[in-house]
Amino acid sequence: MGYLGLVLGTLVVILIPKLWRLLVQLTWRPYVTTKRFREQGIRGPAYKFLSGSLKEMNNIREASEGVVLDIHCHDISSRVFSHYTKWVSEYGRTFLYWFGPQPSICITDPEMVKQVLSNKFGFYGKEKQNPIIFALIGKGLVLAEGSDWARHRRLLNPAFTMDKLKMMTKTMAECTQLMIERWQSQAFDDEAQQKEVELSKEFQELTADIISHTAFGSSYKEGKEVFLAQKELMRHAVATLLKVQIPGFQYLPTSRNKQMWKLAKQMRNTLMKIIQARLKFRESGFGNDLLGLMMEACNCTSDYGGQQEHQSMNMDEMIDECKTFFFAGHEGTSHSLTWSMFLLSTNQEWQERLRDEINRECGEDIPNSNSLGKLKLMNMFILETLRLYSPAVMVQRKADKDMILGSLKVPKDTLLSMPFFLIHRDKEMWGADANEFNPLRFANGIAKAAKHPNALLSFSIGPRACIGKNFAMLEAKIVLAMILQKFSFSISPGYIHAPTAILTLQPKYGLPVILRPLNV
Repeated sequence: MGYLGLVLGTLVVILIPKLWRLLVQLTWRPYVTTKRFREQGIRGPAYKFLSGSLKEMNNIREASEGVVLDIHCHDISSRVFSHYTKWVSEYGRTFLYWFGPQPSICITDPEMVKQVLSNKFGFYGKEKQNPIIFALIGKGLVLAEGSDWARHRRLLNPAFTMDKLKMMTKTMAECTQLMIERWQSQAFDDEAQQKEVELSKEFQELTADIISHTAFGSSYKEGKEVFLAQKELMRHAVATLLKVQIPGFQYLPTSRNKQMWKLAKQMRNTLMKIIQARLKFRESGFGNDLLGLMMEACNCTSDYGGQQEHQSMNMDEMIDECKTFFFAGHEGTSHSLTWSMFLLSTNQEWQERLRDEINRECGEDIPNSNSLGKLKLMNMFILETLRLYSPAVMVQRKADKDMILGSLKVPKDTLLSMPFFLIHRDKEMWGADANEFNPLRFANGIAKAAKHPNALLSFSIGPRACIGKNFAMLEAKIVLAMILQKFSFSISPGYIHAPTAILTLQPKYGLPVILRPLNV
């Protein structure tokens, strides 16, 4: 009994402080944080023990699931993160809410957003991610922090210069041509000389083909295996969103966890196989695809800060960057292409204007990097698509210390949530027609399209702005230009306008479009 009593006493000594800290985190801290923000005029939905605002959040979102919009309505706030819209109406454009016991401040002022995203000192870091997100995209450039992020960015920058990307335009065009020829064959076989195509699925396949070829070159078939595994893993990731995370639950051998472990292992093994093959034949070069350019940069010495520095990534880091290539390269771009075709299908005037510009600058030739640079109206159109239907709907950062943001005192560990879909529709920034489709607002460039030069946030801003912006813009221009050269198109009567945010913004029921070959 003496020994047992000693053990129990030791456990009590160890557990009581931990339980006390947990109780403080779940009760006292939310009370104090709410009080401090209320004194600054910031209100929000009430904190509920353990769940925070999640129950109210999910109830509001579930109530909006049945909302269907008119095809010419671009104010998607009533469907996408509808809890933000409700809370803005009740508490103002800056408000406090809770992810479980984690406080979060919603920020919609572009100047405050700029202060957060442009900070170069690491005061606003990334929030700790759900482990499944790491399995999905790895701890690559998107999720890396501090010196690891700086090193990865230096290594990847050479692969995303315009000179390198222009070399990939031919590959992008070849993949697109195969899709177009298949569409033409299907349409010509139809008596009506037209074909209804579900474009969201088509663009998922197309962008997976493009990133497989441009990132992995001759290993593109293995790259497609990664895409399929990542797509299935993403389905599981979505199922965990907006749920209270129980510490350690991801390590339990549930059927879902076992399936995710299997998919993550499959992705890792396939990517390792691709990378090891490149290392084996390094004497002949690593290749001109994205992976090869990254590995080349990892195999050289550079002058950084006046000092010679050998740059490198280990195997795990290279695998994680490949996951990031794939997710960003096909998920975001496929949905931006989908929304572009939606807007062109419902705005026939702009479809004709873009087709006239393409015929004038490219003729019947497959567009190349030089002719794409002359498509001014196309550029304006894509920017307006990104404003209204940005695949990335929001971004979050965490205050790593007590900060002053504008006139707001932000306590350490507070999340800062910046919803793009609200900022992009702010009438004070964009004018009375903020909810309307008007590409000409970008006639004088991004900086002059709104009252604040950083009001368009689709690729983020600051040092962590999307490194793949030029890749995505180039790909979108090539695909849209080649489709417009060969087809006219209109929205299918069966289309239901119900944008939804599942990691990225996408049409809930897909995008069926009727394609009609030109020059038949």
